[in-house]
Amino acid sequence: MKTALGNLDFADATTLSEALTLLASEPDRVPLAGCTDVYVGLNFGHIEKKRFVNIWSLSELRGISENADFLRIGALTTYTEMIESPIIAKFLPMMRDCARLIGGCQVQNRGTVGGNIANGSPAGDTLPILAVAEAMIIAQSLSGTRKIPFLSFYAGYRKTVLLPGELIVAIEIPKPPGAQWFRKVGTRAANAISKVVIAGLRGETVRLAFGSVGPTVIRARRTEAVLSSGGTIAQARDALAHDIHPIDDLRSTSRYRMQVAENLLSAFWDSTTPNQS
Repeated sequence: MKTALGNLDFADATTLSEALTLLASEPDRVPLAGCTDVYVGLNFGHIEKKRFVNIWSLSELRGISENADFLRIGALTTYTEMIESPIIAKFLPMMRDCARLIGGCQVQNRGTVGGNIANGSPAGDTLPILAVAEAMIIAQSLSGTRKIPFLSFYAGYRKTVLLPGELIVAIEIPKPPGAQWFRKVGTRAANAISKVVIAGLRGETVRLAFGSVGPTVIRARRTEAVLSSGGTIAQARDALAHDIHPIDDLRSTSRYRMQVAENLLSAFWDSTTPNQS
């Protein structure tokens, strides 16, 4: 029986060095690990690539650690590992909340944060968190390693600034200041693609990012400025209309997405306002 894997060329890499050498000599190969996005795309004919390299075995790309200033998450860290990590629970609880809502346990056990980033879907649930946390993407090739600000990582819809032969190896995140907040709105709480997703930080200033409301994840800069300068939530909701531009598609309408985004903004503000009693 013909399957999505028919007529495809797979190579296995067991070390990071092997993977980088293969990508340098054959840059048309696509790295794959958990395959929670790739196999779906292949099955529906959305992916034209035919050559892949399996990097699931690369232990160098796993693990969660922290120092005085930063968290480091290996690109092959799964959602389950983030759910169970005491480091994530302490310093980045919005990522734990997010990971709990990504698919079922099968997807959480196989899906990786690096894959979510590389896939580049504007509905990627981890992406607004990485945007407000102002993460750095660590990319490596045989030529060396470079740090790419997450907010500069996407060049358009599902397009990244990765160079041929480069592989995402880790994500570095400054320990976020202030109260954290994450919400996802979809057909169901989990096992569904987001219609709107939001992450927020509220400290001395406000940071907000939205997914599924543009070709890439969007930092709501005008809205942030209003709230950071003491503006009202009504003024912030008005500003949000200039930050995001949802579209109609098979999953929702632009009008619905805009209304939900405004409601989520209000919910973020209410939830992170200190109790005055």
